[in-house]
Amino acid sequence: MGRNKKPNKGIIYSTDPDYEFDLDDDQEEIETLPPQQQNLRVSRQRLKGNKIVTLIKGFVGQEEDLKELGKKLKSTCGCGGTVKDEEILLQGDFKEKVGSELTKLNYRFKFSGG
Repeated sequence: MGRNKKPNKGIIYSTDPDYEFDLDDDQEEIETLPPQQQNLRVSRQRLKGNKIVTLIKGFVGQEEDLKELGKKLKSTCGCGGTVKDEEILLQGDFKEKVGSELTKLNYRFKFSGG
């Protein structure tokens, strides 16, 4: 959304002078679970062009905490990657390395897929 635009649930204009827009300001924050209560899934996936990525999903919490975890994992593996759609994508096959790092950080996880 633009800087000055406010979400208005589809109402663009009203001829009623007493109409008040119902804005989405009441979005509740999701609390980040401690690492011992997380249930992460670590898998390997092949993308277009035969590129392999390591995928970590199942994180429950705020986006900032997920980005911080993604940054730690990218640093540990020495690779690039991204955090989007509540998933961490690491460029390359780092399934075992990610598993050992998550164990050090006390996260609960399971390997899935191939």
